[in-house]
Amino acid sequence: MFDLTPAADQLAEVVRNVTDGDLKAPTPCPDYTVGDLLDHVNGLAVAFTLAARKTPLRGAASGDAARLPLDFRESIPQRLGELARAWQVPAAWEGMTAAGGVDLPGEVAAAVALDEVVLHGWDLARATGQPFEVEEGLLEVVHGFVSSIGPDDRDSSLFGPAVEVDPNSPLLDRVLGLSGRDPRWNLG
Repeated sequence: MFDLTPAADQLAEVVRNVTDGDLKAPTPCPDYTVGDLLDHVNGLAVAFTLAARKTPLRGAASGDAARLPLDFRESIPQRLGELARAWQVPAAWEGMTAAGGVDLPGEVAAAVALDEVVLHGWDLARATGQPFEVEEGLLEVVHGFVSSIGPDDRDSSLFGPAVEVDPNSPLLDRVLGLSGRDPRWNLG
């Protein structure tokens, strides 16, 4: 087991600092604006909270700024806190669950949830000019997860093709590269 709280808290802080002017800005996720990505984060927080509780929500988290709650600066951080607390219950890690319409072991669902929080946290932070740091231990979990995705599975919606990153780069940059993101991405 690992604690999603530090990563969820970091993402919550980024969400609280998103301005209305940021909502239409591009993100490292080519198909998502900041508003779209916020809606996706909102949905994934709910989906993976329910997955931890073994009452999965069918379907994938949307990514449409038109569906973003008006109180997103408060409601998304609240949902991220619920997500972290749900995975503190040992039973969440046991047996099978489902998220996004995919059945998977609880411990794998936790890794996917952490991956989503970390990667989309970085995406939002980078798109809005905010810092984003993740504890080394949590980055190691995400690195293990993204490293386990084979080249044949990278054409799915999970990750794009890996981006080459210097093997001596910081762990976050290596995680980003393996997930198909360029760690040097910025608005300029």
